[in-house]
Amino acid sequence: MTKNMALLIMMVLIIFTATPVLAQEMGFEEYNPTSTLVVPGKEITKAKFPFIDVHSHQRDMSVEALNGLVADMDVMNEAIMVNLSGGSGESIKEKISNINKSYPNRFAVFANVDFEGAKDVEWGEKAAAQLEDDIKNGAKGLKIYKSLGLRNKDSDGKRLAIDDPRLDPIWAKCAEMGVPVLIHAADPKSFWDDMNSDNERWLELKTHPRRKRSATDPAPFEQIIQEQHNVFKKHPNTKFINAHMGWHANNLKKLGELLDEMPNMNVGISAVIAELGRQPQNARAFFIKYQDRVLFGKDSWKPEEFPTYFRVLESNDEYFPYYKKYHAFWSMYGLNLPDDVLKKLYYQNALKLIPGLDTSLFKS
Repeated sequence: MTKNMALLIMMVLIIFTATPVLAQEMGFEEYNPTSTLVVPGKEITKAKFPFIDVHSHQRDMSVEALNGLVADMDVMNEAIMVNLSGGSGESIKEKISNINKSYPNRFAVFANVDFEGAKDVEWGEKAAAQLEDDIKNGAKGLKIYKSLGLRNKDSDGKRLAIDDPRLDPIWAKCAEMGVPVLIHAADPKSFWDDMNSDNERWLELKTHPRRKRSATDPAPFEQIIQEQHNVFKKHPNTKFINAHMGWHANNLKKLGELLDEMPNMNVGISAVIAELGRQPQNARAFFIKYQDRVLFGKDSWKPEEFPTYFRVLESNDEYFPYYKKYHAFWSMYGLNLPDDVLKKLYYQNALKLIPGLDTSLFKS
């Protein structure tokens, strides 16, 4: 073989093998192709009806911060924001005072309870008494963080279960005062599953390794969720809003059975729109059937992400992108919900559950 022929063969091999080798070396994390599909549809930046976001977190409730929030809210037709990070005592009084000075009808605040170190029933009664004071000072409900059931420990250093009887006075107080409990329990079931190629949340667990759980860290998923349901059943006169659709948005049949079983349980759609947007027909049927039990919520305050929620709920668009690949590497489809269902989802159900909201902000 001549030198020139050898060079020619080498060049051919380089041309025909370079690109495939590079493609094979690209990991799933980097693979994020632009869709070539051309279909009708467009982004929806403003909700069709005024809405109440029942699941928001705002640490800064200064008058200056409220001015900025209202400006963003007005752009997307958000009538009322429910701030679940109210705290307790002086903290919540200060937040409500600032709201009353500037935008008394645009914000509602939920109180929080610090469960760390729960000791006995007397401890629960004292916590309930503080909660009563917070409600009298303007709190519209109680928000329970996922730390209850995952991280909180009692006075003996043991995991504090959600259905621990020492907490019963708190749930009972909410029923007595006529305010709802918005509760976040556990995390997505996939966080407890093996981290392998079968796990849909593999990329999230790789990029956020601290989210990985196990049966002993701190307990099985099923156990924590059951503890939550035990509380719902034990306190039928307390109104509960199960955050993130109780982590059953990927199994709406099961969620429907739970709603049938527990009439005091409602669900919020915060942080699970990706689950709904990949099953438009099934999700649409669910929203219509349980239209009196589902509330709008977003969770993280990122105004640029709300249009995906509006588009999934309102449009019949096909195959449009979600905003966070590690949550969902699939595309979204619109549910095209009827107007009467949208109104209940956006504000009517929240007005029924949360006392003292300004109904004049909404037109029937």
